[in-house]
Amino acid sequence: MTAPKIGFLCASLREGSINQQLQTALMRRFKAAGAKASKIDLNKFELPLYHGDLNTPGTVKKLIRKMKSYDGIVIITPEYNGSLPPLLKNAIDWTSTVSTDHIKGPVYGIASCTPGPMSGIMCMRQLQFILTRLGGEVIPNQVGCGHAAKAFDAKGNLIAQPAATFADTMRNAMLERIARKA
Repeated sequence: MTAPKIGFLCASLREGSINQQLQTALMRRFKAAGAKASKIDLNKFELPLYHGDLNTPGTVKKLIRKMKSYDGIVIITPEYNGSLPPLLKNAIDWTSTVSTDHIKGPVYGIASCTPGPMSGIMCMRQLQFILTRLGGEVIPNQVGCGHAAKAFDAKGNLIAQPAATFADTMRNAMLERIARKA
């Protein structure tokens, strides 16, 4: 069997954000397990705020094609005021008006990193609901990483517990599920 392709979509575009740090750390863990890991950079897909009267931008179809090319997708997201960031919700809203095949095809994992103790639990819960409602298969083991200032070592590896264990559990469940689908 060929190595599974896993896309990593970070809903924080800010360079050096804690969620981008988590994305890098998760990509390393997946690569160590034999997966091909690459980023789905939302900076490359200009998406205006969703409005039903607007024509669908060509970038929406490009994003859908990109997402469909993966066996699995890990969405790493900050939590804004107990909810999804608008960037992520906007991308989901735009793409779901064209198709939901990019949601129904890959196996999804969810992760979040926060400066405080709550680890993005509200946001991850909402994202799981949305993806599942659109027909997605979401691994129930999520990676919540609180206290970001102490979560990574000097090389950017995820060392905080229980977040590191959550990461391995999610990775293993995703790769196992992808292998069964093949």
